[in-house]
Amino acid sequence: MKETKLTQELPISKQESKLYMSYISVAFIALLIGGLMGLLQVFVRSGKFTLPFGIDYYQVLTVHGVILGLVLTTYFIIGFHFSLMGKTVGISLKQRRVAWVAFWIMVMGTIMTATTILLGEASVLYTFYAPLRAHPAFYIGLALVIIGSWIAGFVNWSQLAVWKKAHRGEKSPLLAFMVTINTLLWFIASLGVAVAVLVQFIPWSLGYAETINVLLSRTLFWYFGHPLVYFWLLPAYMAWYAIIPKIIGGKIFSDSLARLSFVLFLFFSIPVGFHHQLTEPGIDSTWKFIQVVLTFMVIIPSLMTAFSLFATFETTGRRKGGKGLFGWFKKLPWKDVRFLAPFIGMLAFIPGGAGGIINASHQMNAVVHNTIWVTGHFHLTVATTVMLTFFGISYWLIPHLRGRKLTPKLNRLGIIQAIIWTVGMAIMSGAMHIEGLLGGPRRSSFSEYGGGEQVHAWIGYQMAQAIGGTILFIGIILMVFIFIKLTFFAPKGEEDFPIASEEEDAEPTPPWFENWKLWIGITVVLILAAYSVPVMDIIQHSPVGSAPFDWPIGR
Repeated sequence: MKETKLTQELPISKQESKLYMSYISVAFIALLIGGLMGLLQVFVRSGKFTLPFGIDYYQVLTVHGVILGLVLTTYFIIGFHFSLMGKTVGISLKQRRVAWVAFWIMVMGTIMTATTILLGEASVLYTFYAPLRAHPAFYIGLALVIIGSWIAGFVNWSQLAVWKKAHRGEKSPLLAFMVTINTLLWFIASLGVAVAVLVQFIPWSLGYAETINVLLSRTLFWYFGHPLVYFWLLPAYMAWYAIIPKIIGGKIFSDSLARLSFVLFLFFSIPVGFHHQLTEPGIDSTWKFIQVVLTFMVIIPSLMTAFSLFATFETTGRRKGGKGLFGWFKKLPWKDVRFLAPFIGMLAFIPGGAGGIINASHQMNAVVHNTIWVTGHFHLTVATTVMLTFFGISYWLIPHLRGRKLTPKLNRLGIIQAIIWTVGMAIMSGAMHIEGLLGGPRRSSFSEYGGGEQVHAWIGYQMAQAIGGTILFIGIILMVFIFIKLTFFAPKGEEDFPIASEEEDAEPTPPWFENWKLWIGITVVLILAAYSVPVMDIIQHSPVGSAPFDWPIGR
C-alpha cells in the first residue's frame, strides 16, 4: 500500500497563539500553587510539621486537589485542544471570540472557587462530598468553570463542522477527530456534576433545601469523576499517537486503530462510576457488577494503544538501522526531552493501569478503598503519566506559539526535570501504595490514633512521602522556570509543530468512523443501561436526606 497523507497543517496566527497561551499559562500558575499545597500536605502527614497562621490541613488539601485535578488539567487540555484544532482545521475570528468568552467565564469561576477555599469557607476536598457544605460561591464558581469548558467544546465542534462543510466526503484530520471525541466525553460526563451542583448543591448551600440526598450526589459525582480521568488521559494519547511518531522520525502505525481506540474510550469510560462506590450502601450489587465489567472493557483500547505505540517505536528504530531483538530500542531519541518525558509517562501507566484493575475489583477494592493506596494510584496515573506527557508537549508547543526555540540547554534542563519528577514520584507514590496496604488512611491529616501499634508501621512511609514530595516540588520549580524561559526569554526562532502526517502501509480508514450519531447513540444507550434503573432506585428509596455539616464541624 502507498503511504497515506493524513493532515494538512495550517499556520497559527499571533492572535490564535495568544488565546492558546492564555489557557496554558493559567495551567502553569495552577501547577505552582497546587504543588506548594502538596508539599505542605506531605510535611504535615510526616508528623514533623505544623501549618502556620492557623491554616487548616483540609483547606490545603482542598486547594491541592481542586487546583491540580480540575484547574491545571482543564485549562491545559482546552489550550492544547484549541492548538490542535487551529493547526488541522482552522479557527475563524468569530470562533476565536467565543473561545475568549469561554476563557473569561472559566477564570471568573476559578477565582470564585479559589477565594472561598482560601477564606476557609470550602474545605470540602476535591470530591466535595455531601453532607459537608461549602459557601454557595464555591459551587457557583464550579458551575461557571463547567459552563466555560462547554462553550470551548462547542467551539471545537463548530471548527470541525465548518471544515467538513468545506471538505465534503473527506475524513476529518486524526487529531481533530480525537479532540472531538474528548470534548464529547467531557460534555456528557460533566452533565452529571452539573446536575448535582445546580439542582442539589447550590439550592442546599443557599438554604432553600434543608437536606441533601447524599447517595444521589455521590453517584452523580462519580458518573463524572471516572470519565474525568480519561478526559485527562486522552490528550496524552493524542500526543502518543500523532505527535511522538513525528518527533522520533516515524509514522503513525494505523489511523484506523487510533480512531477505534478513541471511540472505545468514549463508550467505556462513562458508564462505570459505580466502581468508585463498591463500598457504598444503597446500590444493588448487580449494577455494581455490570459497571465493573464495563470498567474492565477499557483495557481493550489501552492495550491497542500500547501495541500501536511500540509497533511505531520498533518500526522506526529498525528503519534507522536497529538490528537484533532490541537494537531498535537504542535508535530512539533518548536525548530529546520531547520524547523522553512522554515515554516515561507511558511506562508509568503500566503499574498505574495494574493498580486501576485492583481498584475496580470488588474484593481487592475492599482492602485498599479508603487507604492512601488510592492516592498513590492517582499520582501514578495522572501526576506521572499525564503530567509528564503534558510537560513533553510544552517543550515544543510553547516555543512554537511564542516564536521561540527549544535550545539544547533548555532541552538538557528538561531531561533533568523529567528525571527529578520521576524519582520524586516513584518515592512518594511507592510509599503511598505500601502504606495503603498497611491500612494508612487517605483524606486525613497526621494522627497517632492513640498510639496504636499499626500506626507505627506507617511512620517511615510518611517520611518517605515527605522526601518524595520535596523532590517533586523541586521538579515543579524547575518546570515553571523552563516555562518562563520558553515563553519570554528563549531565542527567537521557529519551533516545529510535530504532527505525524503519514501512516505505515495500511488499508484506508473506513468512512463509518465519521458517523457521529452512531457513536453518540451507542454511548447514550450504554449510559442508560448502566444508570437509569439504579438512579431511579436511589431517588425513590433513599433514606431521609442529610442536614449539612459546615466546615469546621460545629461552627
